[in-house]
Amino acid sequence: MSEATIDHLGHAPRVAAPAARRRRSLTHLLRPLLMLGGIAAVAVGAGGFWLTGGGVVSIDNAYVRAGKLAVATDVSGIVQDVAVREGAHVRRGDVLFRLDPRPFEIALDGAEASLAQVALQMEAAKRDYQRMRRDIEAKQAQVQSDEASYERYANLVKGGAVTRAEYDDARFRLAADKAMVESLKVQAQVQLARLGGDPDMDVTRTPEYLKARAQVEEAQRQLDHATVRAPFDAIATQVEQVQPGSYLGASVAAFGLISTEHVWVEANPKETDLTYVRPGDPARVTVDTYPGRVWQGTVESIAPGSGSEFSILPAQNASGNWVKVVQRIPLRVKVDRHAGDPDLRAGMSVVVDIDTGHTRHLSDLIP
Repeated sequence: MSEATIDHLGHAPRVAAPAARRRRSLTHLLRPLLMLGGIAAVAVGAGGFWLTGGGVVSIDNAYVRAGKLAVATDVSGIVQDVAVREGAHVRRGDVLFRLDPRPFEIALDGAEASLAQVALQMEAAKRDYQRMRRDIEAKQAQVQSDEASYERYANLVKGGAVTRAEYDDARFRLAADKAMVESLKVQAQVQLARLGGDPDMDVTRTPEYLKARAQVEEAQRQLDHATVRAPFDAIATQVEQVQPGSYLGASVAAFGLISTEHVWVEANPKETDLTYVRPGDPARVTVDTYPGRVWQGTVESIAPGSGSEFSILPAQNASGNWVKVVQRIPLRVKVDRHAGDPDLRAGMSVVVDIDTGHTRHLSDLIP
């Protein structure tokens, strides 16, 4: 039997041994090359991803925020009726609730009556001043008559034509009338001062009238505020806190409103993520409640301080066991909303991706 055939012991032919050795040598040679090539491919891919990445900042610590208002009024009274229910959508100017208007109407009627009375009093003061002027003129004429009588009595008393008593009466009457003229002049000056120095002034410009008119306006304002209206489009909440017939004090919240027109996203990125973020950068907003739905937005503002700066008890880092902790800087994203979009409710969890437009360079690796 030749060497190319299988012997009776079943061993492989000897002529195949060199081929097997060549295959094993090739395998040992390719293995390190493939390993090095794989490492190089991963390194190149990672480097390319790093160079092309870095322009988008993703923030998952973000929530929907909306304008909130605790509805209250600055007057006190009995709640007459509540015009909304829990969860109701209200428009700007819609009536929310009313207080009993009767006390405010009574106060307004009283203020208007006081205003009318002041107008009459000031008009009477103007006419009284004119009367005082005429009284002064009449008394001055009497003084002139008294002076003539006094001079005549003075000449006659020397010749004995009149008695000394008649002469003294004429002298005293002249002095009294002169004093009366001076008194009337002082009274007229006082009355003129009350008229602001202008006897023909407009009554509606006097301080008394302006004060009374201010009281009317205040009474009207309180009556207007007895009816509370929605200041913006919103959804009413916690309405069951106030019921008709209950007393509501001034500035006490009746229920809440959450705006449907002033809605934004508040994100809290790490301070290290804000390196290239600027107001005006475009943002992509996804809400956990609506998977697959995307809203476009814009970075509206970035807070001037971290969230801890506004806490009641800020952290004190002066102790010896201080540990550096990455801070979070709040920023606000304005969301572009369109008709037919799902409702964005305050407190919903959001993921915000901000496109900073930044491109990495190898120089960024150099400290």
